Amino acid sequence: MKQDKLRVAVIGVGHLGEYHVQKYKALPDVELVGVVDVDAKRVQEIADRYETVGYEDHAHILSKVDAVSLAVTTEMHFEVAKDVLANNVHMLIEKPITYDLKEADKLIHMARERNRVLQVGLIERFNPAIKKLESLVKAPVFLESHRMNLFTTRGLDVDVVLDLMIHDLDI
Repeated sequence: MKQDKLRVAVIGVGHLGEYHVQKYKALPDVELVGVVDVDAKRVQEIADRYETVGYEDHAHILSKVDAVSLAVTTEMHFEVAKDVLANNVHMLIEKPITYDLKEADKLIHMARERNRVLQVGLIERFNPAIKKLESLVKAPVFLESHRMNLFTTRGLDVDVVLDLMIHDLDI
């Protein structure tokens, strides 16, 4: 029998994870099977808001999905991502993939070995303004830009290089 929709879950439903939930809910060919977070109150709040099922342990959902978005704290990326790939589930993992290059290499190896998609959330490479700039700039050029924003306490598990500058280095 043909499966009509891609079955997905979001693991980690803080600020960024909720954004993933919103995007999946808006896609007609995607079924949001559930959301996962260690914070019982938060996961239930998000599950209720987006009419899905909430779990406190990602192990309970991996057999039910084709793919996940992983938006847990960076320190948890490797352990959770290993579980996801060990269950042959495709994954979009928020950046940075891990703190440690050897751990990142292990995840890449696991994904290749299992023929699973492992995509790091380096979204600026898909930004229409960046795409346009790529088509206009034919030779190396020096650009100076400034990134300014109000301070927020979310994402304090990574420094400015891994949180923001990683996008500049990527593009």
